[in-house]
Amino acid sequence: MPIGLAGARPYSPPDMSRKPAKKLRRGWTTGACATAATRAALMMLWGEGRPARVRITLPRGEEPEFELAHAAQGEGWAEAGIIKDAGDDPDVTHGALIKARVARSPGGVLFRAGEGVGQVTMPGLPIAPGEPAINPVPRQMMQATVEDTAQRLGERPDIEITISVPGGADLAKKTWNPRLGIEGGISILGTTGIVRPFSCAAWIASIHRGIDVARSAGHAHVAGCTGASSEKAVQALYGLPDTAMLDMGDFVGGLLKYLARHPVPHITIGGGVGKMTKLAQGARDLHSGRSQVDFARLAEALGESDVADMNTALQAFETVGQPMADWVARNALHSVRRMLPDTIAADTVVIDRAGQIIARAGP
Repeated sequence: MPIGLAGARPYSPPDMSRKPAKKLRRGWTTGACATAATRAALMMLWGEGRPARVRITLPRGEEPEFELAHAAQGEGWAEAGIIKDAGDDPDVTHGALIKARVARSPGGVLFRAGEGVGQVTMPGLPIAPGEPAINPVPRQMMQATVEDTAQRLGERPDIEITISVPGGADLAKKTWNPRLGIEGGISILGTTGIVRPFSCAAWIASIHRGIDVARSAGHAHVAGCTGASSEKAVQALYGLPDTAMLDMGDFVGGLLKYLARHPVPHITIGGGVGKMTKLAQGARDLHSGRSQVDFARLAEALGESDVADMNTALQAFETVGQPMADWVARNALHSVRRMLPDTIAADTVVIDRAGQIIARAGP
């Protein structure tokens, strides 16, 4: 997932436990594509004509080349577009057309949100409310491109850049943007310009931005859940707004570590019996490929020897019943508490396969 203003909502983390048969192909961020489109549009505006391909310099020095997919020009403006290639990452913006329209500005480089690019409406993000959802690094890249191209062609670097993504408003519904207070479209993202397939870091970074937004909104109670069913149950239980719901997925450790440094008074952690059993046993990453239930330990803790030979936590719950659900809720809370300072209140909620709450622990 892209890092910064957005992630995915609703979205399930890709299966990062499976090792691919071949090396995964990296891709390019929306920020890199917008920068390439800006360079091509400037070349058109300032008389170099329409290029077939353009090369840009990324923050770490890489110099990828992009093929132009769209070009248009009129009196005092020019527009170019690049097709977003996310490589082998399951990015919702893969295949989207990222367009940049450039025109003279009264002074300096100005950014505008066109069709399909969101606008920030809430504090807590790296871009102020009222601004187009174009992250700081893509802005820096585009500004550097304006200055470089202007110097080379003897022009003044006073340019208004409008970024648009046809269909971006629909794509945004599959991202975390609505929850982060970004309205009207997707975000233009990237810190390196490169999309690295199946990035845990990108998912966790989006969790961090969710916490930032919740804190800025003044929420005293937030919740992180492992999936849509537990999220629905916890949100209904406490009547929490969308901006208080953190898209934790499997990354409970990543959420709680950041929350410990950027506190909110109360956190609820919710999930199904399987993932919450792993949390109860001390796991901080609940993905099936990166942590497993220790059935021997579970059998000993529950005093049920048959549990040692079972295949899933659900099977154990269906055999043991309520005592196991209560044990999971209590011990998951112990695991959560170990990752948080005493100043943060915490509770846990465990649900069954039907999305019904079967156990709770904590305030």
